Amino acid sequence: MGSSMKESIQKITRNNILFRSLVGNSQAMVKIQNEIKMVAPSDANVLILGESGTGKEVVARNIHYFSNRSKNNFIPVNCGAIPPELLESELFGHEKGAFTGAISSRPGRFSMADGGTLFLDEIGEMTMAMQVKLLRVLEERVFERVGGTATIKVDVRIVAATNRNLEEMVKQGTFREDLYFRLDVFPIRLPALRQRIDDLPLLIKELIARLENTKGSSVRFTKNAIIAMSKHSWPGNIRELANTIERMSIKHPNNLVNEDDLPEKIKACALTENVGLKLEDLDDRSVQAVCSTPNVAHASQINIPTEGFDLKTYMSNIEVKIIQDALDNTDGVISHAAKTLGLRRTTLAEKMRKYHIDKSQDQLNVSAL
Repeated sequence: MGSSMKESIQKITRNNILFRSLVGNSQAMVKIQNEIKMVAPSDANVLILGESGTGKEVVARNIHYFSNRSKNNFIPVNCGAIPPELLESELFGHEKGAFTGAISSRPGRFSMADGGTLFLDEIGEMTMAMQVKLLRVLEERVFERVGGTATIKVDVRIVAATNRNLEEMVKQGTFREDLYFRLDVFPIRLPALRQRIDDLPLLIKELIARLENTKGSSVRFTKNAIIAMSKHSWPGNIRELANTIERMSIKHPNNLVNEDDLPEKIKACALTENVGLKLEDLDDRSVQAVCSTPNVAHASQINIPTEGFDLKTYMSNIEVKIIQDALDNTDGVISHAAKTLGLRRTTLAEKMRKYHIDKSQDQLNVSAL
């Protein structure tokens, strides 16, 4: 494959993995991007703070990507989504017969993340009993599986995240102070979307590009629509913005969305005195791709290098990226990802085996290509 085409593929892959919701030129986002690059090469524990939907897992994935551990696994765990009685087994694994239903031994997320990064999302939802067990691993780097006696050593970097006020929880006695200080080595606080509204055009542009790359659909917004959107408070932050753009692409495929086409709650905000962007803020070249009429064929066009390239390998790389994105967006649930892609679960599982894609891995393994 020609070098220019390789660079094109690498750029597509890298841009989709990194900075999905970290796009922006606002002072707040430049600070976040600098903090990520600053802390990533170290092994320091990181605590990511911010409202739901602000991109905490994206930050965690960036920290892993830029670290010396990037060739090893990035393992995410949503502590709030796993029942407390199962979380210990999920994190540390269990031995055969440890409890009803444990028909075989199973490694936990700590073992899977050995040499890599373990992302503990919603850490504030963890029970006090589990906090004690987690603290021991952070201090001694060892643990035992549920029902086991063998001590297992582990080399894992911890990145934790929460939308709760851990300092207040410490005062209330619902979060251990010693664990808080273990996690809070390098805090990163993500701003809400309403606090970085200047980045809205760039975020819309990025999210449209993702729609074009992953789903083959597109949409554009007039400047009046963007101004109206900038007055909305976006309580769901980037996640809410992404859902809105996808909804508009379904309702107005490959068309230009005006203010009147927006959801009612956003149109209502446009009539208020809420602070938002002004017309002069949208006159720069950065919003041209957001405001111009979409052309999906042009957006997906690729300049073929004169020396040619391997089409089969290129298409395989694209397929791998789309499958990984679908798995990322469905928390690794293969059946949900298959539904998203319009495939049978068995078909997706077969493709994952073909490309050596591990649903728990952040990095793309395309050694079979």
